[in-house]
Amino acid sequence: MKKEAMHISDRLVRSGLAGCAQVLGPVESTFMWNGKVVKEKEWICIVKAAAALYEEIEKEIISAHSYEVPEIISFRIWKGSDNYLKWLRGTALKVQSSRTRMR
Repeated sequence: MKKEAMHISDRLVRSGLAGCAQVLGPVESTFMWNGKVVKEKEWICIVKAAAALYEEIEKEIISAHSYEVPEIISFRIWKGSDNYLKWLRGTALKVQSSRTRMR
């Protein structure tokens, strides 16, 4: 559901785990679930964040998602504009720094 995807993206950005999250869709998905072919309209949430925050992001998504097994995959950014990547790293550093102080 779009509402759920928007909620998750908002939660990740507001918590400081992601610098940006985009919701795309709907997309038509076909997949196997419990031995049956299932067709669903789904929404894709692209989350842009530091790799060091992956585990925390995954926990947040799982806790907020209605699927028993939500699709959560990670891609490495091989190239990007220097200014954008600097901004994204800065966002992650602030989060890591504040989490370190909380411990």
